[in-house]
Amino acid sequence: ASGVGEFEAGISKNGQTREHALLAYTLGVKQMIIGVNKMDTTEPPYSESRFKEICTEVSAYIKKVGYDPRTVAFVPISGWHGDNMLEPSEKMGWYKGWETTRKSGSNSGKTLLEALDNIEPPSRPSDKP
Repeated sequence: ASGVGEFEAGISKNGQTREHALLAYTLGVKQMIIGVNKMDTTEPPYSESRFKEICTEVSAYIKKVGYDPRTVAFVPISGWHGDNMLEPSEKMGWYKGWETTRKSGSNSGKTLLEALDNIEPPSRPSDKP
């Protein structure tokens, strides 16, 4: 959550944001999307600087955990208002979209739905029992 104090609580030493990223990596989750929610509650609302601050801090942490931040889509959203969920939001004209780079190539988009569609299905080990 991007609201004042909410992100700081999540990224703090025992925060849920840290815990969830570490758990995901430990449990073998290979791909990740970071949805920066509650952009409507930032000060000022839909703040580009707040989004960039959160991206910088979360990128550094997920890199420590073991993820490559270049493979992660960062999407500023407001679930309450539907901003950048299914369609690009006019309220965040500064947001040019996300871009990911993997071995399979580069992809880009603007919405959470496009980021979800960008997730590659894991290969099934059909040669194993």
